[in-house]
Amino acid sequence: MKRWVVIALSTLLVPLGFAAELPMGTPEEVGMSSVRLQQINTVMRRHIDAGHIQGGVTAVARRGKVVHFATHGLMDVQAKRPMEKDAIFIMMSSTKPILGVAAMMMIEEGLIRPSDPVSKYIPEFEGMQVAVLKDPADEEVSPYNVARNDPPAHRLVPARREITIEHLLTHTSGLMSGGLGAAVSAPIPRVTLADYIPKLGQVALDFQPGSTWKYSGGTGLDVVARIIEIVSGVPYDEFVQTRIFNPLGMKDTHYNLPADKEDRRVEITDRDMSRFRNQTTSYFSGSYGLSSTAEDFLRFEQMLAGGGELFGNRLLSPRSVRMMASNHTGDLYKGFSQSDEGVGFGYTVAVVVDDIKAGARRSNGAFGWGGAFGTRSWTDPQEELTAVLMIQQPHPGTAYDFENAIQQAIID
Repeated sequence: MKRWVVIALSTLLVPLGFAAELPMGTPEEVGMSSVRLQQINTVMRRHIDAGHIQGGVTAVARRGKVVHFATHGLMDVQAKRPMEKDAIFIMMSSTKPILGVAAMMMIEEGLIRPSDPVSKYIPEFEGMQVAVLKDPADEEVSPYNVARNDPPAHRLVPARREITIEHLLTHTSGLMSGGLGAAVSAPIPRVTLADYIPKLGQVALDFQPGSTWKYSGGTGLDVVARIIEIVSGVPYDEFVQTRIFNPLGMKDTHYNLPADKEDRRVEITDRDMSRFRNQTTSYFSGSYGLSSTAEDFLRFEQMLAGGGELFGNRLLSPRSVRMMASNHTGDLYKGFSQSDEGVGFGYTVAVVVDDIKAGARRSNGAFGWGGAFGTRSWTDPQEELTAVLMIQQPHPGTAYDFENAIQQAIID
């Protein structure tokens, strides 16, 4: 397998070995500045020196050509092991856009529709109820956040509409999103999607479906994964392996990481990583659970930037990518702070609607998502650009400075 090295001035960028190579280019070929692109390395070093992160991997491609792929810092501090190009990261919610693409495939094939009620596929979801405060009795109040160990007095009211697939894809379902309903519902063990998902029909919703954006971080998209299993007749982990990972050459993306790849996991100082090592699961979540590399997620983003195609393998049509990456929530999505402006939410991804109001270092129409441990990737169609940031210590300053370094390197 061919291996290559890209040199941008004094910065040595790590080699990538692709099953099918992503085209390489110099920054100037694609309207970027080599000198300015080195700012990525500068800001990553700054955050490493400040102790915000111990290391990471960064990648940028524009107009179909990779122009930056670099390692930074350490992947194991105690062993003094430098970060490696094929280091494996815990993706957490960076798993979600994979589910988004899988759902769009089923929508394209006419097997599901965004407007379909979940009960069409999982009858237990019919007739769900919403938890509201007991008082006032003449008003239905759904508090945004509720502590599970100390929920206020509540009552249940009928849901005015059924949860739809679109509600789940956009986090507007009210299902297990950290509100009153989640707090008063009994925990349900997770063994398999087929066993767990139908039991969610008995839980109370946090708010009336479609009325609020509230992140269902570990549950809502799992329902979609189960629906994909039902309509495709294929277990969800096999579906994403055969329909997404294999065609894109994502050879290091796994739910259950093979034993011979465990030594490539990033080790974080002062965090017990043992629960992620040598563990196997039969619960294949659409919300979390994947481990992967910067190379693999660059391939995934390049497919989206290519209008659903990479290496001659078409996963989606350009219009399906646009549908996935369009704002479907109006002004409901205001980020986790509930105060963000200029942003919207598509199917599993956040979307920049007004880059000036958002204060974003991405263009209007850019879309992507990230994980709780710091991984982040996105596609910027207007700039024909994709980027991947792989770290395992969430630090908003690092993420912002990485995006800013990319933006200022674009010169046409």
